[in-house]
Amino acid sequence: MTDVHTADRAGTERTGGEHGQSLSALVYGTIRERIILGYYAQGSRLPEQRIGEELQVSRVPLREAVPLLERDGFVSTNPRRSAVVSTWTRKAVDDLFDVRLCLEVGAARHAARQVALGAPLGPLDAALDDAHHTVEERDAYAIARASTAYHEAVVATAANELMFKMMRTISGRMTWLFHLTSGLSADDAYHDHVSLRDAIASGNERVAESVAYAHIERDRGPTFESLGDALD
Repeated sequence: MTDVHTADRAGTERTGGEHGQSLSALVYGTIRERIILGYYAQGSRLPEQRIGEELQVSRVPLREAVPLLERDGFVSTNPRRSAVVSTWTRKAVDDLFDVRLCLEVGAARHAARQVALGAPLGPLDAALDDAHHTVEERDAYAIARASTAYHEAVVATAANELMFKMMRTISGRMTWLFHLTSGLSADDAYHDHVSLRDAIASGNERVAESVAYAHIERDRGPTFESLGDALD
């Protein structure tokens, strides 16, 4: 388990990079990782005093981190009450899949257009290569992070800053859900990623969006099956 001094790299990237990062951003990254890994259970309160002692920080950066966690779907807050870890429901899963279809399918189409205009595939290939290595290592959390990073690379290839910012608002929840469903085949997901990369590389917008849609939608049913009774 990481501490505040070695906060999750995904959380670090999410809040603006390693250099000059605020303490609240480091706290955010650590708590985010612990929620994903189940150290803080769904529906449980975040005990400020205990977390502060564990991370060796005051309550100030913790309270600054909570709005970031709420923004990204990890906790919910009510006036005069402690933050509560979000709970996955059937609707929450469906909502995430629906948003991904709206955002990522369009991003794949725009990415193919950019490639046809000469945009490089280097960042997408690097993300795919990283995903391949993590699948081989069989580390569920690393696989979840690498899968999310690959999807972010697809959106980044679309070269639309607003689209990418919108993607970052859901990427944490994607990593969380990928980790919760780590029993699903990582090999199948990786092969889908290869197919999507090739579709984008072709420069054919319609093929790219079709492959992206099929990849995302294919996992909806298995995700519900994997989570089973854990969903409300």
